[in-house]
Amino acid sequence: MTYCTRCVYPIIAATPLTINDQGVCSGCLTYDEQQKVNWDRRKRMFEDLIDQYRCKDGSTYDCVIGVSGGKDSFWQAHLFTKVYGLKVLFVCYAENNHTAVGLRNIQRMKECFKGDFLHFTPEVDVLKKLNRLGMSVMGDPNWHTHIGIMTLPILVAAKFGVKLFNYGEHGFMNLGGMHSYNDLVEFTRKYRTEHMCRGYDWFDFTDDGLAKMGHPEWKEGLTAQDFLWAKYPTDEEIERIGLRGIFISNYFGWRQSEHLKKMVELYGFELYDQPFDRTWRRDSNLNDIHDNGIHDYMKFVKFGYGRATDHACRDIRDGVIPRADGIELVREYDHVIPSDIPRWLEYTGWKRSQLDREADRFRDPRVWTRTAEGHWLKDTIWDAEARKRAGK
Repeated sequence: MTYCTRCVYPIIAATPLTINDQGVCSGCLTYDEQQKVNWDRRKRMFEDLIDQYRCKDGSTYDCVIGVSGGKDSFWQAHLFTKVYGLKVLFVCYAENNHTAVGLRNIQRMKECFKGDFLHFTPEVDVLKKLNRLGMSVMGDPNWHTHIGIMTLPILVAAKFGVKLFNYGEHGFMNLGGMHSYNDLVEFTRKYRTEHMCRGYDWFDFTDDGLAKMGHPEWKEGLTAQDFLWAKYPTDEEIERIGLRGIFISNYFGWRQSEHLKKMVELYGFELYDQPFDRTWRRDSNLNDIHDNGIHDYMKFVKFGYGRATDHACRDIRDGVIPRADGIELVREYDHVIPSDIPRWLEYTGWKRSQLDREADRFRDPRVWTRTAEGHWLKDTIWDAEARKRAGK
């Protein structure tokens, strides 16, 4: 396996990246672009944009923002309401597995920022089925949260006739360098479906969709009516309204360590109250019980790395830790089996043997090999560093 010489990402990653002749990954190179951007000019571009889309007659909202109650939600709320005074509709996809800290942060947002809040939770029985199907179809029990937060805000904007919706960062750009900051990429149906929803849409999880994929045995009895909340607006609706989706990182950059410090100081954003099993950071993915647990563990099963790698890369790029410390944190956390698995099994009605059997189907053969005894092995970044030191 090849690893970035600047951060700790492997070449085979969940957010596809490339590595240049110097061994630096496209995610690090895109991060570095922030030093060259004229942010004063970008700020003026943003101000012109919101002046264009601000509702002049007060008949609807100025902007819709999808939020979870995390630090990134606070940062966007701060910019749009406190700095620029927009009337915002905050849309929260509530996945039925909220942590107590996540709920408190959502409540804190309501108290700190002017704007209306819309919480939406699909039928709980449907969510349990989608947890099982997400695991069977694509090895991600939290797939429904991706399509929820990437569809519901746009759907609500269309229903209210709001012309602008916003997300914080383009994850595939900021993490893996899929685009340049010079591209000023915006939110599209293609990005939502092919990347954030991993190539699947709501209809794939109906009984008809599962049968078309050749897996009628996975049927859970879901129909189109169970996914009214997950149906993206049509092109005709988007064009009629003039609906536009932007990423705030294109106009102000994206430095999460700075955002976190400011949101804690200004608004009392609350970090998780106990250490996670699979990362040392207590500021990310706080809202869902299983996000830092079985969901992230499945990324490790599939690609051989997890959230500790993501957080190490973020901290290395931000200058918080050196790469050597990042490698040791990956060694400590990435492989840990999370303690929330029994809770998820009870929630979904699965046995542990079924989970392990389904999980093993998604191991990337370029990453994992299996011994004659049935143990899974993979190359590691510390193995790669040892080979480098040995001149191999």
